[in-house]
Amino acid sequence: MKTAQDMEKIVLDKASEDADFRAQLLSNPKDAIQQAVGVTVPDGFTIKVHEEDSRTAHLVLPPTSKLSLADLSTVSGGNHSWNTSPW
Repeated sequence: MKTAQDMEKIVLDKASEDADFRAQLLSNPKDAIQQAVGVTVPDGFTIKVHEEDSRTAHLVLPPTSKLSLADLSTVSGGNHSWNTSPW
């Protein structure tokens, strides 16, 4: 079974090598991801693809949390970036 990191690498590698796939990823990420890794992204889940260039950088903020720091310290969990996906 592929992890989210494995799938992200596949998508990014393909986007680096295939201009048509890159364009599809920018215009319709769900279809492009399904094509690249065979995973259907469910309705209600949004994927936003941003393209950096030499004059633009993107900063991705984690979701806001309604838990206090004390509550957060009692929660065990893992690490995720775009791993919040249903894959």
